[in-house]
Amino acid sequence: MYHSRCPVCDHSELSSLLSAKDYTVSKENFEIVFCENCQTGITQNVKIEEIGKYYQSADYVSHSDTRKGLINQLYHFARKIMLSQKTTLLSRLNGGEKGKLLDIGTGTGYFLNEMKQKKWEVFGIEADQKTRHFAIQTFDLQVFSPEKLFDNSFSAFDAISLWHVLEHVAELNKYLAQIKQILKPAGHLIIAVPNHWASEQNHYQEYWAAWDVPRHLWHFSPLSIQTLCDKFDFQIVEKKMMPFDPFYISMLSTKYQGKSFAFVRGMWRGLFSFLASWQDVNQASSIIYVIRHKD
Repeated sequence: MYHSRCPVCDHSELSSLLSAKDYTVSKENFEIVFCENCQTGITQNVKIEEIGKYYQSADYVSHSDTRKGLINQLYHFARKIMLSQKTTLLSRLNGGEKGKLLDIGTGTGYFLNEMKQKKWEVFGIEADQKTRHFAIQTFDLQVFSPEKLFDNSFSAFDAISLWHVLEHVAELNKYLAQIKQILKPAGHLIIAVPNHWASEQNHYQEYWAAWDVPRHLWHFSPLSIQTLCDKFDFQIVEKKMMPFDPFYISMLSTKYQGKSFAFVRGMWRGLFSFLASWQDVNQASSIIYVIRHKD
């Protein structure tokens, strides 16, 4: 994937932003270019047909479910709390009623299972076969490969969620066009993505863990998401910070820098980022966007 134009706004002026390293799997470097118009970052020259190998790591917790190491244990602790917040959010948005949910990028299935326990009708999409099998076998969920999204058997969802997934989707515009078709007129689209406007990104720069190349193909800002929403006749009705992300990302970023006492340093930097996010959600490490049809 080489981009001469921005897939978000079709602008042709892309400038080199930085070179980031894949610290999780390959240790390769990837160039990130930047659209001056909508402020989207783009990972260049990713071989999509080979992208699967970049997810094959015990350190990639959303797929492996590993608890090895302090940072991964903290990830699981934070995830347990966030699962409660996510289910509460969807219940509130649906007026306290049960609904029909499609979770794209289900991973190991913990969120979808929580919604199933709340008596929602739930379906999942997961690209990785091993991870998909784990979700099906562990939680008895209906989880399908990405092709299922486009076979016209899905429709009329009260909610569609992509929790840290949109940045991984190669066919960005195709996915959003399909989501628009299958979301109910009064339904809600929930998109959570890293935010390269985050206050700690300026501190870590190329070591910022949320670049996560080449798995993250796109690097969004609030303006990026607003531009995408305008393009597909969506509107953002709410933005929320993800409170644990600045700490988790800062700890990983400090580790990538090779600094000693990465946990302590990362927690301290994460606190600064958290406070900045509390004052202005547009500076949050990751942002949850609650989106609806404009009409």
